[in-house]
Amino acid sequence: MQPRIETLSERKLIGKRLTMSLAENLTFKLWQSFMPRRKEIKNNLTTELFSIQVYPHAFDFSFSNFHAAFEKWAAVEVAHFDSIPAEMESHILTGGLYAVFDYKGLSTDTSIFEYIFGTWLPGSKKYLLDDRPHFEILGDKYKNNDPNSAEEIRIPIKPKK
Repeated sequence: MQPRIETLSERKLIGKRLTMSLAENLTFKLWQSFMPRRKEIKNNLTTELFSIQVYPHAFDFSFSNFHAAFEKWAAVEVAHFDSIPAEMESHILTGGLYAVFDYKGLSTDTSIFEYIFGTWLPGSKKYLLDDRPHFEILGDKYKNNDPNSAEEIRIPIKPKK
């Protein structure tokens, strides 16, 4: 599977976040707290949902340390930060170059990430992983835990020198 390479402009997001690890995966809890309240965000630009991972510098993407902490967001894109609902926060998703993988399947299937970080990225002659947030766009074709679900997986990259 070859990704398409896109340059993303900066995006303004409002949502909720939790710190978690792969061993203590709180993704369900995060989305369970966000989804009932997402309608409180009044200046949405689209109906798409953003699932964002903010990894610390030098995070081990071999995923051998299942206890390494990172931050995960459930968010929507907004036009401005003038009105942020209680218990939600703003986040600016910095722009830059991204490898975009169109994924279809169960969101619990980790084989796509094993391919990205174990095969595609190490085999790339043009790109290296960049130190910016990773994210998925969950659009109209996303169906939680459905084998026909579709989403965009976006991995930050930079050209090799």
